[in-house]
Amino acid sequence: MNKHLRCVFLCFVLSTALSAHAADKKVDPYLRPIPVPYPADNMPTPERIELGKMLFFDPRLSGSEWISCGTCHNPALAWTDGLPAMLGNGMAKGLRSTPTILNTAYNQMQFWDGRAKTLEEQALGPIQAPGEMNSQDMDDLVKRLNTIEGYRKTFDKAYPNEGINPQTIAKAISSFERTVVSTEAPFDKWRKGDKNAISVSAQRGFDLFTGKANCTECHQGFNFADDGFHNIGLPVSEMEDVGRFAHRKIKVNKGAFKTPTLRDVALTAPYMHNGVYKTLAEVVEHYNKGGVNMENLDPNLKPLHLNDQEKADIVAFLLSLTGKPMEMTIPHLPPMDQ
Repeated sequence: MNKHLRCVFLCFVLSTALSAHAADKKVDPYLRPIPVPYPADNMPTPERIELGKMLFFDPRLSGSEWISCGTCHNPALAWTDGLPAMLGNGMAKGLRSTPTILNTAYNQMQFWDGRAKTLEEQALGPIQAPGEMNSQDMDDLVKRLNTIEGYRKTFDKAYPNEGINPQTIAKAISSFERTVVSTEAPFDKWRKGDKNAISVSAQRGFDLFTGKANCTECHQGFNFADDGFHNIGLPVSEMEDVGRFAHRKIKVNKGAFKTPTLRDVALTAPYMHNGVYKTLAEVVEHYNKGGVNMENLDPNLKPLHLNDQEKADIVAFLLSLTGKPMEMTIPHLPPMDQ
């Protein structure tokens, strides 16, 4: 078994035990207080994580057999693709940027518009989407994987007596995605008592973030996200994207998108659901103005009246949320049967 996967699994199990021991203790809300959650019907095992990793990086899951999940969620690019808008099947340009999958295990809803409630449901979305991986016929994909002996054996080890089907494909990929979590950042070390872990500017930035700038209205807890949807007044694009409104048609949701995590935010540019901003300084300036497009603006968004030093301090704080990238090796994929 892959040494890294075994280490990830053991850490997962250990975090579960430690969380139970610490349940009665006061927990810092800005540090990870709980283990990675998982559904009862998809308990993590090394075999499931290993299988999910193989599927995640295998382009044979796409209709063209050229695109994998890892094409857009590239670990070398903080699990994004570094583009303002994703490129899918046939190099088709999408409406939205590729969100990082870092810490998605903690999300209550998935995608920019929250159309999936679980990682298992999310996993099949891009695989089937015509503009993404374009495997619209899941029966064909299942048949393709069943022709590969290495996958037949690996699925049997991971999900005995369940076989290869859309459900086990989704569960395996989700098992791997739940291992993609943020590492300890300088901010975390500071919260644990290392007074020199972040700069004085970053410390002032945290005070502003939680105070005058009111960023914690949406960016809360260790993941700096609220699992909510907000219209933050981004510049109007040529093609309308109504966001959450497409799935829950109430006025407040029009133009509203999911709050992303700020973990590793120094690495996930360009920013916003449409990749409109290239730098964190531009993001802070957007909020300082109170938004640009005022139509259906979230009522909590108001001009902040920050001076240049305060804006720089908030950027310094945001940079302190980025840790060392988790180690990742691309798996050996099972060859086609001869």
